[in-house]
Amino acid sequence: MSLSLPRLPFLPLAVREYWANHRINDSIRVLIALMGVALYAGYADRTDIVTPLVLGVIASALAEVDDHFWGRVRALGVTLVCFTVAAFSVELLYDTPWLFAIGLTLSSFGFIMLGAIGERYGTIAFASLLLAVYTMLGMEQGSDMWLQPMMLLSGALWYGLLSLVWILIWPHRPVQHRLAAVFRQTATYMETKSRLFHPVAELVPQPTRIAAANQNAQVVAALNQAKASLLTRARRGRLTQRHQTLLQTYFIAQDIHERVSSSHYRYQDLAAHFFHSDILFRFEALLNAQAQACRDVAQAMSIGTHYQHPKTGQQALMAIKQSMAYLSAQEEQNSTRLALLQQLDFLYKNLETVEQQLASLSHLASTDNLQESELADPDAHSLGEMAYRIRRQLTVKSLRFRHAVRLSLSLLTGYALIQGLSLEHGFWILMTIQFVCQTNYSATRSKLKERVLGTVAGLLLGVPALYLFPDPSSQLALMVITGVLFFAFRTVQYTLATLFITLLVLMCFSQFGQGFAVILPRLGDTVIGSLIAVAAVRYVLPDWQAHRLRGIMTEALQANRDYLAHVIAQYRVGKRDNLAYRIARRHAHNADAELTTAISNMLVEPGRYRTNIEETFRFLCLNNAMLSYISALGAHRSRMDDEVNHQKMAQLHREIHQSLNTLTERLGQALPAELPTQVPSTGTKTPAGEPVSIDEHHANDANASQSPSYAPVDNAPLSMVLQQLHLIRRMLPELNSLTETLRQQALKQSRA
Repeated sequence: MSLSLPRLPFLPLAVREYWANHRINDSIRVLIALMGVALYAGYADRTDIVTPLVLGVIASALAEVDDHFWGRVRALGVTLVCFTVAAFSVELLYDTPWLFAIGLTLSSFGFIMLGAIGERYGTIAFASLLLAVYTMLGMEQGSDMWLQPMMLLSGALWYGLLSLVWILIWPHRPVQHRLAAVFRQTATYMETKSRLFHPVAELVPQPTRIAAANQNAQVVAALNQAKASLLTRARRGRLTQRHQTLLQTYFIAQDIHERVSSSHYRYQDLAAHFFHSDILFRFEALLNAQAQACRDVAQAMSIGTHYQHPKTGQQALMAIKQSMAYLSAQEEQNSTRLALLQQLDFLYKNLETVEQQLASLSHLASTDNLQESELADPDAHSLGEMAYRIRRQLTVKSLRFRHAVRLSLSLLTGYALIQGLSLEHGFWILMTIQFVCQTNYSATRSKLKERVLGTVAGLLLGVPALYLFPDPSSQLALMVITGVLFFAFRTVQYTLATLFITLLVLMCFSQFGQGFAVILPRLGDTVIGSLIAVAAVRYVLPDWQAHRLRGIMTEALQANRDYLAHVIAQYRVGKRDNLAYRIARRHAHNADAELTTAISNMLVEPGRYRTNIEETFRFLCLNNAMLSYISALGAHRSRMDDEVNHQKMAQLHREIHQSLNTLTERLGQALPAELPTQVPSTGTKTPAGEPVSIDEHHANDANASQSPSYAPVDNAPLSMVLQQLHLIRRMLPELNSLTETLRQQALKQSRA
């Protein structure tokens, strides 16, 4: 596989690796834009326009969206229109506080709701609000009505044109960067799951399962970003021929993810039965070898070199095959051991296919003969559909609506403080609110800490910097450097990004002779803005995760149910990676990732808003295990012609489908008027605060006893299917008990 991202064969490999790093690459583009501003200002001897031009470049870079060339042209046009409205609205209304307050509130609410149309519109809306705050800086300096907005827009246009040239030269770079990220995240996921094959006495898989669930969420996010990048280059959901190789790579990544996320048996049983054998160590070594191959794929895609698949995977497969042959040849065999060896054989075939998929990346070629080349397109393309999406979000139940209300009221409160206390540089309060006020308490708390620490560190470094660089030219050079470093760290280390943007702001004000005068206001305004943002997230339409968990759990079970239905259907018609199947699979993984994120966010919320921590972790592990068992069925799906076999599968699948329907109905229904009868717990109780290993303890109540236990059959493929369905059925009583516990807790809270 050799793709052109960005290919510079005349440079040494180490330099090309740095160039291929997306943060470095993007930072170089910002560096060129800021250097252009510095050179122009120096040539024209106009230090008064440096600050608005630099801020215009920063706002435009923050508004940048991933798209093909003409898509970026349209996005740049929308960005400039929004920037124009934001800048001139501030100029017109700034001297009339009550009109400005109304305009600030309505515009901030409207800009946030624009994000309901799509992610790109949300990005542009955020940058537009930021540019409005930047415009306030010029108002305090007393510039005329036209100069400040025109310079801001000129800086934004200059960066936008540079970005268009960039995408013309390297059109595939964003897609390949996102595909490379998929393989890097998949590699980490493989390494996490490989720990489950480390045979230890009395293996407790729950900690590793939770870690795997968290990493799976990262893989899902990377896949979603890669799909979005591909869709921006698609026409009506289908890619052009020049992008078919990228599409093949994406589909291979999806298939590998499904296979790696699968589970063929309970890991503690495998560890117990093969504790004195090397077979599980060999599976662990194979997964680690394939993880390294995924990293090599990502590296090859990043620097545009040909991927050469290593032989370590094939050698590991051969070692596993020899170990399995040795174990099968042993005379002392019982039914349990034979059944486990059969499952190891299916696991071997699954990872063998992963190896083949990775090897195929060595010789991909552009083709338009793919069995399926269509992607699900979630974007709105007509004005009517855009308006419909916004109307759907205009409800208190919408997270976006709640965030829009919180942010607009926070900005209004901040502006009222500015006017009431006559704060000279109070626009920093508004800027801090915009950056700190996030969609949930967890993200807001994290931003608060990083923003304050970064600001304090930036001010401490800014004092000696102002002494060391007193002349405007050296300060201009420092503005360029700190602006580039801000973009280099803003997505990976926000504390450092805040430090550098604080230094940039100090250098900007030093151009007007106010560098030292703004140090204390900057610190005080940051603290005030942070407190307003946190108070808004906590008290204005708060989105505590515990209140949303039942709904998220319901969606996760429904997604698993639908995914399983699509998988079972393909055992009758044969394997088909059609659009409907891929949508169901992605929906199941997205729902599992959302559940993982919600539980993680709940753990950092105030103690009174956390609920049933042990039960929610158990539910997460069960849901992730169910998804793994379904993925194994999906990995091995093939047509079965025997009608008797279909009836056996269909009967067991109908039981599971009905049970999942019942669970989702109970999770989603309103709380009953009276406390229901307690359902006996099916898991072994543990001391408070100690998580239960749900893979070791399964239900043994009446519901479980009524279902016949699984017995292996002579047909190996059928045996694998029935075993996976049986593993899913075994966890249903546990899910039933957890559902009842969560509903009763919600009832107690509603009565309190």
